[in-house]
Amino acid sequence: MKRWGIILLAAILLPTLGLAGCGSGGAKAPTKGDVLVFVAVPLSGFQANGGQTVLGGVRLAAAEINRSGGLNGYRVVVEPLDDESDSDVAVAQIDAIQAALQRGDEVLGIIGHLNSGQTLAAMTTYATMPLIVITPTASEQSLSQKGYTNFFRVNANDAVQAAVDARFLAERLEAKRVAVLFNNTEYGQGLAQSLIQELQALGTEAVLQIEVEEGQSHYDTEVAQIQNAAPDAIFYAGYEIEAPYLRAQLVSAGVTVPMLCSDGAFLAATIDEADGTAEGMYVSAFAPSPRAVGDTAWFEAYQAVEYRNPDTYSVNGYVAMQVLAQGAELANSIEADKIAQALRQNPIPTLLEDLTFDANGDLIDPQIWIYQVSDGEFQQVDW
Repeated sequence: MKRWGIILLAAILLPTLGLAGCGSGGAKAPTKGDVLVFVAVPLSGFQANGGQTVLGGVRLAAAEINRSGGLNGYRVVVEPLDDESDSDVAVAQIDAIQAALQRGDEVLGIIGHLNSGQTLAAMTTYATMPLIVITPTASEQSLSQKGYTNFFRVNANDAVQAAVDARFLAERLEAKRVAVLFNNTEYGQGLAQSLIQELQALGTEAVLQIEVEEGQSHYDTEVAQIQNAAPDAIFYAGYEIEAPYLRAQLVSAGVTVPMLCSDGAFLAATIDEADGTAEGMYVSAFAPSPRAVGDTAWFEAYQAVEYRNPDTYSVNGYVAMQVLAQGAELANSIEADKIAQALRQNPIPTLLEDLTFDANGDLIDPQIWIYQVSDGEFQQVDW
C-alpha cells in the first residue's frame, strides 16, 4: 500500500485470535469474571455525537468479543467516561479509573480521548498507570514523541494529514494561494502550521492565516478577510461545530473556491448544519466511511448495540477496541507491559487492515482518506 495513497479498503471482518464477528456458535462463556475498558470521550456538550460514535464502535467490538467466548477468559465491560471536551474534566475523570484499580478490578486499558487537547492533558497521569492507552482520533504530533511506553493511536498523526492535505490542495485542486483557517486548540493550531510548511515545500502560498474560536458560529470578519485575500482554495483545521457555519457564510457571500476541512469535520453534522451549502466541499479523514468497510451484518450488529446508525468515528472506536483486544490475545495476558510489547512486535488484524506500530505507538504506513460531499453524503475521492 502507498504511504500517501487514498485507498478504498475491502469490507472484511477477520475472525482471528478469537475476535470473531457476529454469531460465533458454540463459543464458551467467559469464566474469569470481568475486565474493564474505559472509553474517555465527550458524551455531552458540543462534541457529544463524535464521542458517541467512538463509544458505539467500542461497544460493538466488545459485544462481538464476548459472544466469541470473551478475552483470555474475561468478559469485556465497557465503562464510558464523559470528558466534555474539556481538559480539566478529562484529568478529573481519571479518579474513576484509579478507584477501579484500587478496588482490585481488572482493567485492560483506556480508549480515548477524541481530541488531542484532552489526550495531552490526561497522558501525564496515564503514563504512570499500568494500563494501555489507545486513542482513536487524537492526532497532535508530540503525543508520540514524549517517550510514553503505554500509548498507541490507530489514526495517522497531523504530520501525515498535513502532507496528504497539502498535496491534495496543490496537486489535485491545483491551488497556488490557500487561505488557512484553524480553531484555537492544540489540534487546530498544530495541524495548520504543519500544513503551511507542507504547502510551502510544494510551492503553494498560504496567503492568509486566521485563528478562530472553538465552537465559533459567525464569521463575518473572517469571510471579509478571505474575500480580500482572493485565495484559490480554503483549508480549515477544526471541528464539525465550526466548519458548517463557516462554509454556509462563505457560500452566502459568494465565495465558491474549493474548501478542504480536516478530519475534525468528518461527521454528519458538517453536512446537516451547513444549511444546504456543504455540497462540493472536501474533508480528510483518519478512516474510511463505515459504509465503505462495514457490510450489512456489521451495520445491523451496530444498530443492535447502539440503536442508531454508525457514523464516521464508529470505525475508529471499533478498531481501537480490536487493537487492544488483539494485543491481549497475542500476549496471552491483560498486563499492560506485555500487551504493549505484543502490539509493537506483531501486525494486528482489524476491520481496516493489518496495523503495525512503531516504538512510539504511531502507525507504520498510516493512511488518510479524502471525501467530497456529493448528493448530501460523504463520497470517497480516488486520486
